[in-house]
Amino acid sequence: MLFRNRFLLLLALAALLAFVSLSLQFFHLIPVSAAKNGAGGKSRKRVMPNPVTEPPVMDPIYEALLYCNIPSVAERSMEGHAPHHFKLVSVHVFIRHGDRYPLYAIPKTKRPGIDCTLVANRKPYHPKLEGFVSHMSEGSGTSFESPLYSLPLYPNHPLCEMGELTQTGVVQHLRNGQLLRDIYLKKHELLPSNWSTDHLYLETTGKSRTLQSGLALLYGFLPDFDWKKIYFRHQPSALFCSGNCYCPVRNQYLEKEQRRQYLLRLKNSELERTYGEMAKIVNIPTKQLRAANPIDSLLCHFCHNISFPCTRNGCIDMEHFKVIKTHQIEDEKERREKKLYLGYALLGAHPILNQTISRMQRAAEGRKEEIFTLYSAHDVTLSPVLSALGLTEARFPRFAARLIFELWQNREKPSEHSIRILYNGVEVTFHTTFCQDHRKLSHKPMCPFENLVHFVQRDMFAALGGSSTSYYDACHREGV
Repeated sequence: MLFRNRFLLLLALAALLAFVSLSLQFFHLIPVSAAKNGAGGKSRKRVMPNPVTEPPVMDPIYEALLYCNIPSVAERSMEGHAPHHFKLVSVHVFIRHGDRYPLYAIPKTKRPGIDCTLVANRKPYHPKLEGFVSHMSEGSGTSFESPLYSLPLYPNHPLCEMGELTQTGVVQHLRNGQLLRDIYLKKHELLPSNWSTDHLYLETTGKSRTLQSGLALLYGFLPDFDWKKIYFRHQPSALFCSGNCYCPVRNQYLEKEQRRQYLLRLKNSELERTYGEMAKIVNIPTKQLRAANPIDSLLCHFCHNISFPCTRNGCIDMEHFKVIKTHQIEDEKERREKKLYLGYALLGAHPILNQTISRMQRAAEGRKEEIFTLYSAHDVTLSPVLSALGLTEARFPRFAARLIFELWQNREKPSEHSIRILYNGVEVTFHTTFCQDHRKLSHKPMCPFENLVHFVQRDMFAALGGSSTSYYDACHREGV
């Protein structure tokens, strides 16, 4: 009997140790050896870690996961929060399109097999996904500004096309739209129940992924909307600069910024070695691999939990990915420090910010047109705006990122209006250049709208140096 009890005790202890060992491996607390597979090896699946808390030091995997923005738990947000005596007057939403298929392919590798049809019972799931597909099917022939009317209203290819929105991208913006609906319509009643076309201003670039992202957000915001009330305008420029796109000085800033990026890459010997290793794997010159922008394709593999490409020469692996992603993060840090990009951002963001404050001013005067604005855009749209506002700590725009401007009226003093700015649900108003000192200088709980107006109409030009007092002068001055 004693022998049997000891045997059972040892068996239980062994099972416990095995469980602890597997748990540590699962949570990456001890390393797990993995042999590199050749072209004929099995698909290398990996467990996608879940970013719960901010790591104490820069972690390229954590940053990549934030960039992917994989729909999982419900998101908390600070949109629509204000003292009780303030009334919401207008809302202006800037979004980056949702998750997409890569824009570039790594030469001599198999394209990632992602299905771009929308399937209601497939992950990622959203309760409005099936209704979205049905409603988009009813919108064929919808009259949008040319050339938008010729674009598909939702993704629908068994194998994604380059740059095409994925089901993940649709779900990301359905979630965004529903979140904004719960706050702005149900809580604050921003739009009347009989809203019309005049209450909305919708604008997108001529890419299917931006139009479809805008429609997904809109469907989450206004389910089963009347197609006759929806009109998307086409924006030819990713900067949304409309008729004010010619700006030679802005381009000079951009050239200097691109030169800075080039020099930083030359100094990174680990990056060059990594590109060399990857080029040997796919059997192409290193310059050709770099030109193919491999991080774009690798991020797609990473975000969709698909093994990185393999050839008969070996496999691109997580260490390669981490080196390239780390360089991206370091590049963003140096970009903020050198401030060459800031000049580009101030001139690049001015037209769209100027349009936004013009709409806010009309809303502050009591006009009800265009009180909900949606710009469906790109990372190269949001990045200059974030930088121009002085949000130096803001991360690079993730898939389905949202930047929101809220205009509020003081019910006790109706002539006073205030502004709130939120990035991915986090209030960043008091981190902006125009309002970072407000709390030190004023007892008012909200940032005055005048601060933003003065910033766009005057202070943005002063930040460039020189004596320019208008956008035209700043774009054409000499000696930059």
